[in-house]
Amino acid sequence: MTADDVLAGVGPRLRQVRKEREVTLAALSETTGISVSTLSRLESGLRKPSLELLLPIAQAHQVPLDELVGAPPVGDPRVRSEPIVRHGRTHWPLTRQPGGLQAFKVLEPARKEEPDPRTHEGYEWL
Repeated sequence: MTADDVLAGVGPRLRQVRKEREVTLAALSETTGISVSTLSRLESGLRKPSLELLLPIAQAHQVPLDELVGAPPVGDPRVRSEPIVRHGRTHWPLTRQPGGLQAFKVLEPARKEEPDPRTHEGYEWL
């Protein structure tokens, strides 16, 4: 889908949102400060939409701007890396960049024997 295709779909969506809310062009003009003729040309596709025009319309209708422009849904932003198994431990990378400082979530396998706890003075870093 090209940018022109996306922009061509904005006008019909603007008209649909306005009609669903039973708002006239005059009332929307009064709320947004955008002239009736500009709103009409936006809805009919005779004027290209811009942020300067779409933001007040989105605010007036109380809808996200994405809904007006038909933006595709955003995927899951969480890091989904493949686990690495080494020496019986499972490691999940929590950082994306290679080299340098990295962070991992590590799953230690269950031990069959009782641990032999030891103590020392100082600190341990893991």
